[in-house]
Amino acid sequence: MSARSLRPLPSVWVMAVALVAVAANLRVAITSVPPLLDAISADLGLSHAAAGALTTLPVLCMGLFAPVASRIAHRTGAAGAVLAASISIVVGTASRFGGASALVLYGGTFLCGVGIAVAGTLLPRLVKTFFPPERTGLVTGLYMLAMMGGAALSSAVAVPLADRFGSWQASLGSWTVVALVGVLAWAPFTVRANPHHTPDEEGPGRLPWRHPTAWLVAGYLALQSWCFYSAVTWLAPTYVEHGWSRAAAGYLAAAFSGSQIVSGLLGPVLSDRASDMRRLLIPAAALGVTGCVGIWLAPLSAPWAWAVVAGLGQGAAFSLALVLLVRYARTPEASGRLTGMTFLFSYGIASVGPLAMGLVRDVSGSLSLVWAVLAGIGVVQSVVVLRLRPDLPRVD
Repeated sequence: MSARSLRPLPSVWVMAVALVAVAANLRVAITSVPPLLDAISADLGLSHAAAGALTTLPVLCMGLFAPVASRIAHRTGAAGAVLAASISIVVGTASRFGGASALVLYGGTFLCGVGIAVAGTLLPRLVKTFFPPERTGLVTGLYMLAMMGGAALSSAVAVPLADRFGSWQASLGSWTVVALVGVLAWAPFTVRANPHHTPDEEGPGRLPWRHPTAWLVAGYLALQSWCFYSAVTWLAPTYVEHGWSRAAAGYLAAAFSGSQIVSGLLGPVLSDRASDMRRLLIPAAALGVTGCVGIWLAPLSAPWAWAVVAGLGQGAAFSLALVLLVRYARTPEASGRLTGMTFLFSYGIASVGPLAMGLVRDVSGSLSLVWAVLAGIGVVQSVVVLRLRPDLPRVD
């Protein structure tokens, strides 16, 4: 296609709105489950480990399908691949209306996971492709805002929706509406942006398995994601175990996710002015560790404070990881390869987290020990951060 036949791209802010609409769906399928986990487990006869797999499965998909995303984008264009991913999330979420069957529930969760994997992998690449360098931090913060806002909302209203509609299946399936909004917002952008992809552009290439910087970023995100997805899965059940109602525990989970909106937006914005990312990454890790230690040692003394502190740390840590995927790559294609490798490794490791923490609960008889383990992993995360120097070689 000649340059003259290409339609002009929408304005930066129109593109940002479309991106935000998609990003709002990248955590809902995961975070809408934990407040209802005891009801789901009771209805389907699941152990804590099997219930944790409802979070493990999409995280595992996020790892396994991340490299596939770059290859799909090379053939169809990144914007078109994100549209297909958004449709997969719609289908997977809608199938949860039939979640009375464990097979259907896990199948729908798998489809959501594939969609989240492809879209989540390609968004950093699209940010680097379509937005000016001085706006990448802000745009990354905006889609983090949408991602964590969707997570907070779904955690808060999961139980009220189940009460209103009469079943946890209807509560989970109702998020199809938000997924459809993402598709409808992204489709017009795809029509304008996807033709800018040409089949002879730089291919996906090999993942940077031999690049030391890529391994540092992947190791950091693996540790952060293990803590994040384990906390998302087991925070609400921890407080149900302490005698809280499901609704109250859901609101606490919403506070955890909601605080990530603040730090998830602030972290990338501050990163535009930070030459050394460690100045932001170390405080983020420290907040996460502090929240976990509080939930472990004094869960009932200040539960809301612990949830907010942990959420602030996790939100900043993850949003800054997305900035690393852009900053440590020389080109948009290199960013895609770095993202693919990082997600494959880190989410593959982190997907074991919720299930492993469920096994800790099954063996120990309490979720208290889970938070001690997560605090220890957060400390290791801080050690890795110290090696993320600003002068590290970039991925080509």
